[in-house]
Amino acid sequence: MELVVPYPRNPCTSLSSPKRSGFPSNSFTCRRRTTAELRTPVSVTSSNGNVSYSSSAPTHKVTVHDRKQGVIHEFVVPEDQYILHTAESQNITLPFACRHGCCTSCAVRVKSGEIRQPEALGISAELKAKGYALLCVGFPLSDLEVETQDEDEVYWLQFGRYFARGPVVSPHEKSCTH
Repeated sequence: MELVVPYPRNPCTSLSSPKRSGFPSNSFTCRRRTTAELRTPVSVTSSNGNVSYSSSAPTHKVTVHDRKQGVIHEFVVPEDQYILHTAESQNITLPFACRHGCCTSCAVRVKSGEIRQPEALGISAELKAKGYALLCVGFPLSDLEVETQDEDEVYWLQFGRYFARGPVVSPHEKSCTH
């Protein structure tokens, strides 16, 4: 049985487990809660299907143009909630993979509005300055309109300069072009 000690107390958890070879019976492991774990869902769906929020944070309308699916999603997101998580809680399917801001699967280009994304490690400061963002770790700061991007294209923009000869091409593809 694991007992989680709530924040702001010691972030370590106590493990009550039988004595194992080489381990004392009162062992401790330390695990910090991530920001995703600290955020609790705040939406409540009423009987008529409308979503309301019990959070005191301001809410913003987010419009996502999903290029791959050819659809436009509009939904409301509290300023203290991740855009992707809120979309999913409203049964809106958006592209994602890692959910930690480390890849480019949920990358979007901001058309209008402001987004805060301090945990977006999957895109460089240079791409952020050009208007790219990650929905899985993005918080709206205003009404927001974004457009999904091709993951490979964003990955190339992010890391392409490190590959001096350009994209990797298989030997078969090379022989077919000559």
